Amino acid sequence: MAADQDHVYMAKLAEQAERYDEMVDYMKGVAQSATQDLTLEERNLLSVAYKNVVGARRASLRIINSILDKEQSKDSGKAGQIQSYKGKVEEELNNICNDILTLLDSHLIQKAQAQADARVFYLKMKADYYRYLAEFATGDKKTEHATYAEGAYKQATTSAGELAPTHPIRLGLALNYSVFLYEVRARTRTPASLRSRPSTTRSPSSTRWTRRATRTPPSSCSCCATTSPSGRPTTSNRRPREER
Repeated sequence: MAADQDHVYMAKLAEQAERYDEMVDYMKGVAQSATQDLTLEERNLLSVAYKNVVGARRASLRIINSILDKEQSKDSGKAGQIQSYKGKVEEELNNICNDILTLLDSHLIQKAQAQADARVFYLKMKADYYRYLAEFATGDKKTEHATYAEGAYKQATTSAGELAPTHPIRLGLALNYSVFLYEVRARTRTPASLRSRPSTTRSPSSTRWTRRATRTPPSSCSCCATTSPSGRPTTSNRRPREER
């Protein structure tokens, strides 16, 4: 459709201008109006858009939490103001994550059942955004989000069995799942289901990576394994690094 093509073009323009909130709006419109699964380019644009807007809030919350800890240790009386500001940023983060999760469940996942790579892509994306929700939540909410994230990671891992062991989406999934287990579930050993077995067959996808320049903080992970290469493998007692 001409309207969708215009929205894709405007999303690319918004990306170059680093106006990621508008990029989200354009790609959300494309996803909602699509009668079939998105193209690879459209999936990547959608991922980059949401990754940047949520990545900015995650980085802000890390900084705010650090400042809050310092002020509380000094008993400066500023903790209340910081907590209030933190709540505002957390609300923004929750709204963004819930927005993409609704889009995934209502439109994208069900249209990608015939394509293993697209299906794994969306399930991984779903798991990642539940992980972001769990990252800053507490109590029952943290447990609830973590449970949904782990369920989506396991479902994606099962579907990833249809992909080559060296497929970039499968590698990115294993990396982000290990980050979830380490940071959210506080586990230091990687499940056997995530360990890649050596393969003597080279996949065409294993020799090629597509990089998209973004402004997300280095610690943020991408929801699209094809937009950037994964980090170095980690040992069981080292903190796993997220997919960049």
